[in-house]
Amino acid sequence: MKILEPIKIGNNSFQNRMVMAPMTRSRADENGIVGNLTVLYYAQRSTAGLIITEAINISEQAIGSPLTPGLYSKQQIEA
Repeated sequence: MKILEPIKIGNNSFQNRMVMAPMTRSRADENGIVGNLTVLYYAQRSTAGLIITEAINISEQAIGSPLTPGLYSKQQIEA
């Protein structure tokens, strides 16, 4: 098995076997909204292989680290 060989997992095909592990980068604003810096970060890494994104806060009471993205308000979802 070679890391640069294609692989199929279930219905998903990948051009290689590289996986970027999730990391908490703390680049959202104080309201948990991501901006252009986050989009650029993932765009720069999007061709390498499978990316497991960072943690997402599911409620205001479930914030584990400061400046992490949220997915519980309308503004966060629209971002």
